[in-house]
Amino acid sequence: MSHFASRRVFVPLLSSLAFVLAAQDAAAQSLGEETSVSQHLAPGQEFVLPTKALLEHGKSLFKANWTVQEGGGRPLTDGTGGALSDPNAPLIGMRAFNRVSGPDANSCYGCHNAPDGLVGGGGDIVANVFVLAQRFDFATFDNADLAPARGCADETGQPVTLQEIGNSRATLGMAGSGYIEMLARQITSDLQALRNSIPATGGAVHLLSKGISFGELRRNSSGMWDTSSVVGLPPPSVATNSGATPPNLIVRPFHQAGAVISLRQFSNNAMNHHHGIQTVERFGQSDFDGDGYAQEMSVGDVTAVTAFQAAMAAPGRVIPDDPAVEQAVLNGEHLFASIGCAHCHVPCLSLVEEGWVFSEPNPYNPLGNLRPGDAYVSQYGAFSLDLSSPQLPRPRLRPKNGVVHVHAFTDFKLHDITAGPGDPNREALDMHATPGTPAFTAGNSRFLTKKLWGAANEPPYFHHGQFTTMRQAIEAHAGEAAASRAAWASLDDYGRNSIIEFLKTLRILPPDTKHLIVNEHGDPKVWPSFPGCNH
Repeated sequence: MSHFASRRVFVPLLSSLAFVLAAQDAAAQSLGEETSVSQHLAPGQEFVLPTKALLEHGKSLFKANWTVQEGGGRPLTDGTGGALSDPNAPLIGMRAFNRVSGPDANSCYGCHNAPDGLVGGGGDIVANVFVLAQRFDFATFDNADLAPARGCADETGQPVTLQEIGNSRATLGMAGSGYIEMLARQITSDLQALRNSIPATGGAVHLLSKGISFGELRRNSSGMWDTSSVVGLPPPSVATNSGATPPNLIVRPFHQAGAVISLRQFSNNAMNHHHGIQTVERFGQSDFDGDGYAQEMSVGDVTAVTAFQAAMAAPGRVIPDDPAVEQAVLNGEHLFASIGCAHCHVPCLSLVEEGWVFSEPNPYNPLGNLRPGDAYVSQYGAFSLDLSSPQLPRPRLRPKNGVVHVHAFTDFKLHDITAGPGDPNREALDMHATPGTPAFTAGNSRFLTKKLWGAANEPPYFHHGQFTTMRQAIEAHAGEAAASRAAWASLDDYGRNSIIEFLKTLRILPPDTKHLIVNEHGDPKVWPSFPGCNH
């Protein structure tokens, strides 16, 4: 039943070893062929390959420099998957790439490569993405072109500038992202169970999961839902159709504004937006974008690239064997907690009930992404990956007494950390609103709490990547973080420097580092638990 797809030609299933050899063999390409991926997974093949081979395939897809000979580019569609505003000006030739509206990258690795060339890491500011600019055909900023969403004018016909066409966002690293997605799933499950406990006759419940409060959900005596006191969730998660339907309360842990539910959704979005590669599960079997190629990435391919990201090593800590630095780090940890930073940057969250077993598909995936009830899943089953497995890249987070403690320093919530409409850190557009509406251009001031693990060697900082130091990012906090920002300002120089020294220990570790906490030489280091993390 299982077989390979070489571009659009299916051949009999090879052994796992033969698959690896074929992927490395230049002879897999025809004479004169210039493609980056010579083999694609056929339906169900992701369940046949050993874990190592599957992850290597996922990595090869992440690093692939897609070409026009395998479907790279999207001549007749924009980055959202919709038709071009002007189909008479296809995105070919000198219009095939556009740094603002996309396609804007040859490979995922082209942006996700820090630190030190890490495949799946973060990116320099040169790799910033102009989120929402992909709704334009081909950004030109030519004020003479007023056709909506073609080159300069927005959906209302108003010309836009570089600062208005999209939200410039830093490229985030994916290290530890499998644990992050599984935490988000468990929190979502908890919130939905609490929602379901409210009787049809009305009531209220405190939405609390893993010690994180998402406010209060209410239902009146007529059965109508009221989410006005729910906090920290994006609009799609609290929508109720005027109160008639229950909110889904889904935690969306990816994108700085909390817009993406899963690594799979992230991958399906990015392949089309950035590279013009259409996945079968999102775009079907046909040549959706008019480039002469169909089935550009299979369902198995998407599972492989998702699993590769999910399996990336967890970030850790590097604490030098210098008594002065050690004392400053300990002081910084306690100050970080005492001035309120840890209220949002929660230092440790617990995965329970074998939540460290990553599974595909995510039960909360939206349409356009593989979902549990799909025919493909019914035929081939679900995929799972034990994130604690020693086969995976190190370091790993290991279960202890039935719990995996994830030191990501986040609460999975959206917070307004700006000072209001005049704050330069606000975004011009609200990605949760409909383009062309006043709400869309009213902008955004709510951001997902930054996961601080690995932050020290994945600059630049803040959602826009405009800051070169963590100190700048701290001092830009306002709004809901104003009290902590004031407490920071009240510290003496040694106190502030101590917090910076603590943050400098939160790092992406060199590949295959065995231990989560090491000294400057990579040797294991004994260190007390972070304040409040008693395990």
